[in-house]
Amino acid sequence: MTKYRTLLLATVGFNFSFLIWFSFAPFTGPMADEFGLSLAEIGILASAAIWLAPFGRIATGWLSDKFGAPSVFAIVLGYVGVFSMASAFAQSYAVFFVERLVVATAGITFVIGIQHVSEWFEEDELGTAEGIYAGVGNAGAAGGALILPRVFGPEWNGPLFSTNWRAAFFYTGVVSVVLALAYYTLGEAAKSEEKRRATAENTSFEGWFFTATRYGTIVLALAYVMTFGLELSMNGWLATYYREGFDTNNLVLASTFAATFSIAAGLLRPIGGYVSDVLARRERDILPVFTGRYREQWTFVSLCFVVVAMLGMTVAGLSGEVLVAVGAGFLVGMGCAFAEGAIFAQVPAMFPNSSGSVAGVVGGIGTVGGIVYPLVYSAPFLPNLHTGYAVVAVSMIPIVLLTSWVFRPKVARVANEAGFGSTRSEGVTRSD
Repeated sequence: MTKYRTLLLATVGFNFSFLIWFSFAPFTGPMADEFGLSLAEIGILASAAIWLAPFGRIATGWLSDKFGAPSVFAIVLGYVGVFSMASAFAQSYAVFFVERLVVATAGITFVIGIQHVSEWFEEDELGTAEGIYAGVGNAGAAGGALILPRVFGPEWNGPLFSTNWRAAFFYTGVVSVVLALAYYTLGEAAKSEEKRRATAENTSFEGWFFTATRYGTIVLALAYVMTFGLELSMNGWLATYYREGFDTNNLVLASTFAATFSIAAGLLRPIGGYVSDVLARRERDILPVFTGRYREQWTFVSLCFVVVAMLGMTVAGLSGEVLVAVGAGFLVGMGCAFAEGAIFAQVPAMFPNSSGSVAGVVGGIGTVGGIVYPLVYSAPFLPNLHTGYAVVAVSMIPIVLLTSWVFRPKVARVANEAGFGSTRSEGVTRSD
């Protein structure tokens, strides 16, 4: 069936986008040696990988609603591939930095795929379908950490390049261009012309501003800061953390440790969406304080788990045992996965005819965590590399408190209509 082909196409495209997005992470050591980078500058490089994502996701979410996902996805994969290939030839750090900034916009494909999948699946399947898409897609970061340093090892001396990270950037760029052509050729925008037309008609600026300023959109965007933003920050930082924080000087081993987080954060995400679907279908209360708001209950529980797991990350690091820290990282990844799946089960259910625009806002703002958190992890004023996780955990508490206010039944019932600014309703009612 076409909807499953769409899910497969979107998942493969996003999985590779995530791989190429964080393809720098396994090679921070040799790149730092070649360009003379300090640990703090590596933290800035990890943060810079997210700088353009907020604006890019907001724009591409709207563009996907307006012009259809296949065209937009293909354009992004195409130019990302070209700039990745170009970065392999950079001789100055300034040029390299700018080129990798452009490559890092591969992460904006997330909202394109979210919109594409939502155009093909029914409401009661959305959490599971979006969870599979995003979960397997996010695992591309693990693929990069596990595969790239093994294929392009320290002794690499293949065609065109004698430097492993340059070869990795060039050949992943080639694959990205090939995938762009495949997506444009095989993708179909929506399951029916009527559905495609309904989505396109909701792409006015007024409609976008309305959905962007609803309470539901705002609180889910902030929740995504502390989950997906956290995931981005860990994907770009953990290989460095396990190498520097525990004197693990083996590049492949440190990248493998880091990949355990990415595997959890990616492959467990479908569970988050599936549980949200099941609770909504069965009308099961797991947190009576939010009686009747089944998806919200699961999202709230998952967010609380993330905060606790991040505190555990600091405790594990201070133990001095790298394997304990790896286990704690896995739990953080699991919490991110469950919460992200829950959040993006709510998004298309709340705004079925504006899923791309809302996904763009939620996904775009959510990436801010990926910009800020690496700067905390590597902050020179902290006593050690382990303390930053607890600092980040404390900063998440106000977000959790805000979600507890919006998820109250009285507010949650109108969270897709009530908000800041305009009170115009887009005529969408929630069905969960």
